[in-house]
Amino acid sequence: MAATGRKHLVKDFNHFMTCYLCRGYLIKPTTVTECLHTFCKSCIVQHFEDSNDCPRCGIQVHETNPLEMLRLDNTLEEIIFKLVPGLREREEQQELEFWKKNQPRENGQAERRQRLGLPDVVGDYGGRDEDDDGDEEDYHRNDPQIAICLDCLRNTGQSEATVTDLMKRFIRCSSRVTVGTIKKFLSLKLQLPSSYELDVLCNGEIMGRDHTLEFIYMTRWRLHGENTYPMVLEYRPRIDFG
Repeated sequence: MAATGRKHLVKDFNHFMTCYLCRGYLIKPTTVTECLHTFCKSCIVQHFEDSNDCPRCGIQVHETNPLEMLRLDNTLEEIIFKLVPGLREREEQQELEFWKKNQPRENGQAERRQRLGLPDVVGDYGGRDEDDDGDEEDYHRNDPQIAICLDCLRNTGQSEATVTDLMKRFIRCSSRVTVGTIKKFLSLKLQLPSSYELDVLCNGEIMGRDHTLEFIYMTRWRLHGENTYPMVLEYRPRIDFG
């Protein structure tokens, strides 16, 4: 006998794919690890600007820094993109348009690059380190690019200077790079032991390891009135308050 089960429509799964805060499809689904509720990344981070509680169940996520309790759900993101035709393309186009519109213009450098026919990218510091292999030059080349400055944050109250300044503080990389990757980069360049923990901060606030540079720039740098460029991130040994 042939199966008589009815076909499911996309709207049948909307309850699992929509954000409680914006009511739209989940974009960069981000789960609160304390209660496992999931929201758009931008929505939940904006909510945590004013509250430390989950907007859905009201549980206190963290006493001081709820952003540390967020994790991206890449599997759910792929499922949503497969179920909703054209959603991925629309989001990528909107992201591209945002970066084109909000690309910092410092002393006319971007206009001059355009006149000279150079790539119109964010920043112009050269993200590759001196000892990088040439065959990696095209890695993430088509991603939106961002320039950052990595500064060693001192005066942490620790008796020993366990971390030092980088020889090359200015780098340019994909805006999709996460804080976790920045930490790995710092550990490699500073030759730190694998067990050594670092904090990465922007404007004095510790950033979650899953935050992308794009996200930090939009929510912690640009929206807080910082007009200087490149974006400055600070790093320090992790402080144990326990």
